[in-house]
Formats: sequence, C-alpha cells, structure tokens
Amino acid sequence: MDVDFALIGHQESWRAAADVLAVLRGPERTPLPDDEIRDILPWIPPRAVCHVEVSSIEDAKARGLYIDSFIPPDRLEAAYVHENIARVRAAAACAINAGAKIVSLGGFSSILIEGNFDQLPERHDTVFTTGNTLTVGFIVQGIKKMCELEGRNLRRSTLLIVGATGDVGSGCARCLAPLVKQVLLSARNAERLGRLAKELQAAGVQVEIATDTQRYSAEAGVVICAASLASPSFLLGRVAPDAIICDAGYPKNLSPNAQMHGAKIFFGGLGQVTGALKFAPDFHGILNRHPFPDVIHGCLLEGMALALEGRFEPFSQGRGFITEARVHEMVAIAARHGIYLAPLYNSDGPVESGLHCETECLSRRPSPDPLECGAVFATTTPAVSLRTLD
Repeated sequence: MDVDFALIGHQESWRAAADVLAVLRGPERTPLPDDEIRDILPWIPPRAVCHVEVSSIEDAKARGLYIDSFIPPDRLEAAYVHENIARVRAAAACAINAGAKIVSLGGFSSILIEGNFDQLPERHDTVFTTGNTLTVGFIVQGIKKMCELEGRNLRRSTLLIVGATGDVGSGCARCLAPLVKQVLLSARNAERLGRLAKELQAAGVQVEIATDTQRYSAEAGVVICAASLASPSFLLGRVAPDAIICDAGYPKNLSPNAQMHGAKIFFGGLGQVTGALKFAPDFHGILNRHPFPDVIHGCLLEGMALALEGRFEPFSQGRGFITEARVHEMVAIAARHGIYLAPLYNSDGPVESGLHCETECLSRRPSPDPLECGAVFATTTPAVSLRTLD
C-alpha cells in the first residue's frame, strides 16, 4: 500500500511493552512472564507493528505505519545512547524502505537525533520531522485552558520551564514568555540557558536562570516540565502550593514522590483526532494509553496532520527552530483536519470534571489566535482513573 506517513516510537513502561508484545503474539498465545519480556525485548529489532489510517474532518485520508524501535524502558539513560541511536536509525530505515513520505520521531527518538537528520540513513524521498512544534502548541493551549479553569490570570503569573533549553522547552518559552509576569528557566546546561535568557530579555522579558530549581528568588505559579529524563524522577522546588503544573515529558518528569499537595497537574502536549483513527491490528488503548479515545502525543500527530495537508516537509527540524509563528501555523494545520487539544487529565483521571475541551475547526469558528483553546461543552465521558503502570 502507499505509505503517506510513518510514526517512530517506543514504550515508556514495561507494562506497555508487554501489551504490545501480547497483540503481536496473538490472543491464542499465553502472555509471557515479566522476566521473559525483560530478557526478550532488547533482542527485538525495530519493526513496523501496525498500519494506521487517519481521516480528516475535511474528508482527507492518510495511511501510515507505526514503527516501534523497541528501546527497553530501562535503557533510556546516557549509557545506552549509541545503542539507542542505532535503533532509531534502523526504525528510520524501515520507514524509508516502506516508502513513507514523512516520518514523525516520537519520544526519545527525536531527542537522540537532536535534529541532526544526517545521522539517519539515506532518505531518498522521505522527510523527517521531530513533531515538537505541534507538541508545543498543545502545551501552550493546555496551560491557557488550565488557567481558565482555575480562574488564574496568566499575565500575573511567574512561569517556570524545566528543560528550558530543549526544543520543546525553548519553544514554550518563546510562546509564553510575552504573556507572563516573569520567566524562570531551568536546565542542565548553563551556557544554553544564558543564550535563551538573552534572546528573551532582548524582547523585554524578565528572566531568571538556574540549574537548580531551589535557587530562584520567586515561587512559580505555572510550571512546564519538559526535560529529557529516563524515568519519572524530578522533584520540584520553589513552586507555589497551588501551582498549575504541566508534565509534558515522555517518560513523565514528575516523581511519584514529589510533594505536590494542592498543585493542579495535567499531562501536556497531547492531541485528539476527531475524524477517524484506525489501527490494524487493533492497538487502540495500547499505543495510545489515555482515558479518552484517539488521543496521541503531539509529536506523532504532527506527521499525520502534515500528511493530511499534503505537506511532506521537515516542519520541525531540531533544537531552537520553534517560533510562535511556526506554532500558530502548525496548530492551524492540525485544526483544519480535526486534530485538537486533548481533554486534560492526570494520573488520577480527567481534571475537567467531565468537561471536554475542544478547539473548534478554524474554518467553522475563525479565531485571531489558533493557540487559544476553543469551546467547552458537556460530554457524557465519566471520570476514568488510569491504572498504575510499572
């Protein structure tokens, strides 16, 4: 079949990896014990695990593949970087050999490549995108939506971005810095922090930088966690007791031990397909493990949206290229095809008390700012608790 797009990803937990293997093995086979899964997974080469078809509200359709790089969930640390780059290269080769026109790099796939697409195999007519521009768009929309739900004035808020020098973190800084009172930037690399701070200060933004979140002079009322962490291990410091916190990491950033009593936490960077989404074999609820239907990470949705638009181009190319104008453009492309901000939720379930937030299609409801979240309306979706993943 013609392959318009390919999605390269990996599973963030052993439970998710076990579920993927169970579908591939078939329902007639007894599930593998956990210890065997941990032994087997590192030996599985990257491969396409299912076909994906997405339909637009504009009647466009695109066909693609989901390719799992089978990076073991406990091997995301720096010690395995060369092994994991080799896996991403092999997954990219699968996409190229299948004839995919555009490929989205999900999760650590884009972090490992760092926008250096020259590390990938010879590409012929295939283009790659990190997908981070649409991820930033959904994070920004999510922050604005949570502020609306909580009755917060974003312009009076102090914003903390953890992982600020990464592609997603710096993109969020450029979009949100003009809208807040003060920006606190945190990352491991002090030199990159200084460069980003100077860029924002030149635009009149009040900025503080630190590699330790305990060292800021002010408490943050709005927080974005977008660091490249191998596991949920981050403990926040110096944040307001009732802070709005967006955990946009994959894997998640916030440690289960983080003392966040009173904070309003949601998982960011997620979008929802409101046209139609089909997997063959059926991986619904496994590749997209969310309490709402057809919710997918923005990095993967970007490739799908571009395929529906017929724009086979490397829209997101690596650290530092995400601007507010590019985010507006990408969000508008996605909205044209019915791909909107997903309903907000966290590990306890939906955070909107049964309300479903959807950005209406721009052609139906013109808006001067595609990053503004659209209508809020009641649905019958019950509150769903996520099961704990290993």
